Amino acid sequence: MLDNSVIKKIEDFVYSKPRSIQEIAEHINKNWRTADRYVDAISKDFGTIATRVFRGGTRGALKIVYWSSIEKVSSSIFQEKLEKDILEEKEKDNFSGFDIFQHIPDKDKKAKIEKARDENLTDLKEIADILRRAEKQVLVFSGNLSFINLKNNDEDLFRLFEGLVKRKVNIKVICRVDLAGKENIERMLSLNFKYGKEMVEIRHREQPLRAMVIDNKIFRIKEVKDSTGKIHELNEKIFIFYTIKSKEWAEWISRIFWKMFSSSISAQKRIEEMKKI
Repeated sequence: MLDNSVIKKIEDFVYSKPRSIQEIAEHINKNWRTADRYVDAISKDFGTIATRVFRGGTRGALKIVYWSSIEKVSSSIFQEKLEKDILEEKEKDNFSGFDIFQHIPDKDKKAKIEKARDENLTDLKEIADILRRAEKQVLVFSGNLSFINLKNNDEDLFRLFEGLVKRKVNIKVICRVDLAGKENIERMLSLNFKYGKEMVEIRHREQPLRAMVIDNKIFRIKEVKDSTGKIHELNEKIFIFYTIKSKEWAEWISRIFWKMFSSSISAQKRIEEMKKI
């Protein structure tokens, strides 16, 4: 059965170096066909690994499995430029979600603008509904993970993530792991201990995106701007939420995530080092 522990075992094995299907089969103590089926499922559903067949069509054909960040991420000039900007920048103010939004067909996108003093006063229903639809995986690009504390009306984002863990949905996060956001990191990781499941993995990376990708099918980008103009609006912020339902672009931004994730430091290691300060 392909459960989370088997997925992690295969991912960790392939992460260190490319492996053949036979090597993976021996590593997880399964036959070749089962290992091949597991690899195809992980590649399709999570996007963390990819395969390539050498000498195809011959008796000596060899199927190699490798970590997907080795692959070329972008397939167009527009995507290559966006990829470069995202990977090079560290601050959220240096990248606009609109730069992605403008390339998406109208039928696959929508945008919402809200004015509020802080994000806790914005409408959380849309992102809550998107998270509830997650079946296998949620990828999170964040600053310091402070958004997990958001709650208003009937919505509580931390409780929603807790529900995902209970349903065995994998949650991977890239964010800053520093003293300022340490409590948020520890709160999120506490779900692993509470339910005895390694469903949440967080790694340290400073990057400009504030976004979530659901099952490689839909993603939502948040952009925040200071309000200007009228005096009574000076304390307000403008929140722009871009929701994109293009599978092609969702897979693209997922590959950006894995490229960052594979070269980042684990949150646990960062926190252990902080304790020495």
